[in-house]
Amino acid sequence: MTHPRMPQTFKLKCLAQAATLLVAGSLSLQTQAQETKLERVDVTGSSIKRIEGETALPVQTLKRADIDKTGATTAAEIMRSISGNTAGLTDGASITDSTGGQRGFNGANLRGIGVSSTLILLNGRRMANFASPGDNSGVDLNNIPAGAIERVEILKDGASAIYGTDAIGGVINFITRKDYRGADINVYASRTQEGGADKTAASVGGGFGDLTKDRFNVFGVIDVQKLGNLRSTEREFLQDRPLATTLPFYMSSRTFPGNIRLASRAAPRKVQLDALTAAGFTFAGKPFTQRTINLYAPACNPPATVYAKDNLSEACSFDYMQDTELYPESDKAAFLGRGVFQLNKDTQLFAEVLKSKTKTLYVASPNPIEITGVPTAAINPFLPKPLPFGGTVDVRQRVTEGGNRSNEVTSDAERIVAGVSGSLGTWDYDLALNRAVNKTDDAMKDGYFLYDKFVAGVRTGQINPFGKSPQAGQDLLSSIKVLDTARSSKGTTTTVDAKFSGELMQLGGGALGAAFGAEFRREETEFTPSALLLTNNIQGDRSSRGDSPKASSNSRNVAAVYGELNAPFTKELELQLAARFDDYSGVGNTFNPKLGARWQPSKQVMLRGSAGTVFRAPSINELTRPTSFGSSSAFLTDPGCVSQGFSVADCTDQWRVERRSNDKLKPEKSKQFSLGLVLEPVRELSASIDYWMINKTDVISDLSEQVILGNLAKYEKGYVTRDEFGEFIDTILLKKENQGELRTSGIDLDVSYRFNAGEAGRFRANANGTYVLKYERQFGAGEPFESNAGRFLSDQVIQKWRHRMSVDWDIGAFGLTLGNTYYSGYTDHNTAFNPNTSALLPARDVQAYSLWDMSGSWAVNKAMKLRVGVQNLLDKQPPFSNQGYYFLATYDPTYTDPRGRNFYASLSYSFR
Repeated sequence: MTHPRMPQTFKLKCLAQAATLLVAGSLSLQTQAQETKLERVDVTGSSIKRIEGETALPVQTLKRADIDKTGATTAAEIMRSISGNTAGLTDGASITDSTGGQRGFNGANLRGIGVSSTLILLNGRRMANFASPGDNSGVDLNNIPAGAIERVEILKDGASAIYGTDAIGGVINFITRKDYRGADINVYASRTQEGGADKTAASVGGGFGDLTKDRFNVFGVIDVQKLGNLRSTEREFLQDRPLATTLPFYMSSRTFPGNIRLASRAAPRKVQLDALTAAGFTFAGKPFTQRTINLYAPACNPPATVYAKDNLSEACSFDYMQDTELYPESDKAAFLGRGVFQLNKDTQLFAEVLKSKTKTLYVASPNPIEITGVPTAAINPFLPKPLPFGGTVDVRQRVTEGGNRSNEVTSDAERIVAGVSGSLGTWDYDLALNRAVNKTDDAMKDGYFLYDKFVAGVRTGQINPFGKSPQAGQDLLSSIKVLDTARSSKGTTTTVDAKFSGELMQLGGGALGAAFGAEFRREETEFTPSALLLTNNIQGDRSSRGDSPKASSNSRNVAAVYGELNAPFTKELELQLAARFDDYSGVGNTFNPKLGARWQPSKQVMLRGSAGTVFRAPSINELTRPTSFGSSSAFLTDPGCVSQGFSVADCTDQWRVERRSNDKLKPEKSKQFSLGLVLEPVRELSASIDYWMINKTDVISDLSEQVILGNLAKYEKGYVTRDEFGEFIDTILLKKENQGELRTSGIDLDVSYRFNAGEAGRFRANANGTYVLKYERQFGAGEPFESNAGRFLSDQVIQKWRHRMSVDWDIGAFGLTLGNTYYSGYTDHNTAFNPNTSALLPARDVQAYSLWDMSGSWAVNKAMKLRVGVQNLLDKQPPFSNQGYYFLATYDPTYTDPRGRNFYASLSYSFR
């Protein structure tokens, strides 16, 4: 990478040289014609059209039939079949605030090196990224019209030299049908054994026109889905894991009935405690001794507000896992249309339109609040016995009367592509204009209210923090309820691209293939907070300092030129050379080459390898997104507070956090290498093994709350502010920075076996898996590397082994498939204190997670096909985990499925 302030003449020289290559390639169109043309197809990972099957890069392909056999109906569900997809953004992970306010975003994460480092394409071209500003930059998988997908190609190798600088982890290309005639109707329904998370889906597609006869083809696909919610109370495995006995330190002290907090300073608190003792107040027959008390304990208010001795010994605790949702309700609708007109035998005009909308309702536990300075006279009427002292106390309350916090997130995507493609002799060209837009709205639907008026209601005795409020209090709650679209965001990507591919000359093994291209892209982002959000007066969504996220609008230009050569020096040896020059306004420019090799000494053996450099420019959000405020995703213990003599319970909380962008960020850089062996000893058996390595530097991230609290001696000064007494945390700063290096390597395995057993039918077995040899992270330049392989570290786990395998049996009109998705066990998250010992919990292991699925199909006739199946055949429950990064606790929501056993059926009918 060159420095952003490098001489402009050098930039122009690089662009001029690349343009010269482009012109030279186009001039040779007329001189390289051949009489015979073979049918060639685009292969993900190359701009050169090749005879199908000639791939030299590790490309995994999922066909429509493969997807149907798994029961997957969304792009996010399809990603579960990809062993290289690690620690992706799922609905369960999206519920938490750990992604910086990107609720509703589902993202893929190849190699586990970041959602922002995985490039998602639709028919080989970009879509707009999820618009809400946050920690990740990428395409929302909810916007992919799953019903229109014909196949998915996954290039599990860095491809920045071909597609651009955000393809460090690889490329996922969702490909739809191109020439569609007739009509298809597909309906799908699934229901879980325990109830909840039901799904109903349908797609209708149709097209007409024969390109050969009519010189045109037009088709469209409509895909609609309705997904039901799943509440925590509907799953037995969560009822068997109450936080009070499993992870009491994750419980909240904001309860219903509310907890009373006595004075923070020791002297005035002693006066209050002595008054309680003198008046005969006791807990379990003994005088109160703690700061946090509850006169309704230990009865409390099950199932959510319960007594947990290991959290608060004289008060109540809130088990939010007993009053939240695991799986959101969602409605998806998408339309994809494509038209092609054959202008002449060598030229086609084409246009593609995508329109999709996803509405997802995320429902969390009721709003937690702490009200300071509450007069004892205001709350005494609601207590079983009035407090025997005057003055004020603090009240930590869960506003159950106000309903569960509910946010409806709408992700609206549209894309229009128009262009011309054709051939001149042996050369092909493709020119297009692509405009993609994503709009997101985050609307508060329930559980939010005006902060100042609620606080006033408690302080004046209108609202009861310990039970049902009098009618006046209920009326007040109704009148201050917030129904507001608090955040609206829009992201627009406009791209003009041109590509030429063909043959330059003949070499010993065939034609020297070449491709040259150029791309100009403009990226624009807009963020608009509501007027009410700007008042900083919405309880549950307000900052600690009275600041508020300001409206913002940012844009930048990206220009690129690239070239690629495929050189078959002999029938056995082929080299691939690719290079790309990108220039990002305001960031700088970069030149990234890639060298690949393919050696096939026999029909049964092929060796392949590649090496290259990669560059990822910081996203607009990472550079300029508005400062936002919230709370830590999990309840965390502050060692600094404990060291001052306070109890672990008093020092454990969801601390306020402040999230900042950083306009001084440097780009991420990476060096990558892969080496593979492909074997086909017999026609029925094929296997491949590929080693890959990625070394990423200047990783863009923030120091997580857990890293900061785990090393306060180093990080407290710059990242933690405390209250006026220097005792309790006020705010933790989470700022985007270049945080050192990431080193990872592993092995991909793929085996396929098929044979024909005559009257017994046809069999096919396939397995693909990924074994991670190394995954090391560095939190800050100069910090020691910490292993994340087989261990939950800070914010994610990278399992050492993942696989997807299946066995198919087809006999006549019937088919049967048995599949298995497997995630190996790992060392559990371990940053929580045991309240009884003030020491870290002992290390423990999370069990392996293995899901079996089965489906059967019946081709009723040539037009109709029926499929029935069971996902999670053995009803495997998510393994227990200590992880405290995500809001959902006692399991890891990034890779597990809390739905349990799920039955589904689908019916398809084709009109031809």
